[in-house]
Formats: sequence, C-alpha cells, structure tokens
Amino acid sequence: MNETNKPLPIIGFCAHSGTGKTSLLTKLIPILKNKGLNLGIIKHAHHNFDTDQPGKDSYELRKAGAKNMLVSSSRRWALIHEHFEGDQETDLDELIRIVGLQPLDLILIEGFKHKAFPKIELHRDELEHPYLYQQDQHVIALATNGKAPQDIRIPVLDINNVGQIATFILDYCRQAENTSP
Repeated sequence: MNETNKPLPIIGFCAHSGTGKTSLLTKLIPILKNKGLNLGIIKHAHHNFDTDQPGKDSYELRKAGAKNMLVSSSRRWALIHEHFEGDQETDLDELIRIVGLQPLDLILIEGFKHKAFPKIELHRDELEHPYLYQQDQHVIALATNGKAPQDIRIPVLDINNVGQIATFILDYCRQAENTSP
C-alpha cells in the first residue's frame, strides 16, 4: 500500500491505563495483516522490562555492558538498546525512524498519549476517566463502549467492533496515501 517515497502512515492508540489498548491491538493486527498491510508497532513502557531471559546469551551480553544488542534467527530479530545512566528516553520520532527502516505500510503506536501524532482514543464509560480528545487536537477518532458526547466533532467508533476500527484505519491510510506529495 505504501510507496517508499511517501510518508509512512502512523496511527496511535491512546487511553488511560486499563482501558484495553493491547487487547484491542492483538485483535486488530491480524485483521490489518489479512488486508495485506505490513505493520510496525511501537509500544511505550513506563517501567523496566526485559525481552530476553536471564541466562540466555543475548541477555548476558547486554547485561555485560552492550549498548545495542541485536539477536537474530531465521524467524525474527530484535534490537535491544540499553539506556545507560544519563541517557534520555529515545524520542518517538527516532523510534518511528528506526521501525520505519523496514518495508512497512503502517506504524501503529500504543501509548505516547502526550505526543503529537494521529491517535484513536479508547474510552470505556465504566472506568469513569475524562476524555483525552478534548485536550488533544491529534485525536482523530474516539472508540468507546458508551454514548459519545453530543458536541464531539471527530468520528465515533464502537470500541468492541474491531472490524469497524480496522475499516477506519484502512480508510485513513488510503486518504493519507492520496494526499501525500
């Protein structure tokens, strides 16, 4: 869908913790993949995490002091970049550049709700959190399980209808492709 000389479409999912961003993405990704999209995913974590297990070579090499540790097999590869004391968290634009080095049609972002990029807000009425779209001009749609506010000026989607959300994303990508220079 995306040509190499056109900007790569990016859509994020923003919500308060516990709203179901990851659960939605795990249902959405196969639908978009089946539509022929090559996807890149960027997920923000607010805590330390390890993608490898203690005792594995890649883990031990990283812990020994490697700033970048790339582990590769015939099925996948993963680059682990270690922030040392004094390093700043990698900026979202740099993460997009890194992920976008692969041939992709779309990058989906989970988290980074305070950054400026197109986002779909996920909202569950029962959690009683305030809406984010009211303070964030980059929210392009609201996916909710409740009734949307009457004054909303962005598309409203059913958070439980993954097919509807996928269609919105596909339409967004087509529109981005047609308006790119």
